[in-house]
Amino acid sequence: MAAMKINHRAPDPPYRQIAADLTQEIESGALAPGSPMPSEKELVERYGVARNTVRSALALLRDAGLVYTVPGRGTYVRDRSADQPDSEA
Repeated sequence: MAAMKINHRAPDPPYRQIAADLTQEIESGALAPGSPMPSEKELVERYGVARNTVRSALALLRDAGLVYTVPGRGTYVRDRSADQPDSEA
C-alpha cells in the first residue's frame, strides 16, 4: 500500500482524504473483509498526520459501516457481503 500524499490545500480536510483513500483500498479488495486495518501508528507514519487525524478518518469509516473496532484488539474491515440480501427471491 503506497502512501497517499495529503493535499493540505484541498477543500477536503486531511481526515476525509485519508478516509477516501482507505475506502478505495477496501472497495478494491486491497484490504479484504475480515482483515485488520493498519494500526493507528502505521497510518500516522503512512500519511504523515497526527493520531487524532487518523482517528477521525477511522471514525468516518465506522460511521459508513466499512470497518468495526474491537476494543484492545484493533479495527477490522467489515464483511458487507453478509449484509446483502440474496439475489434469489
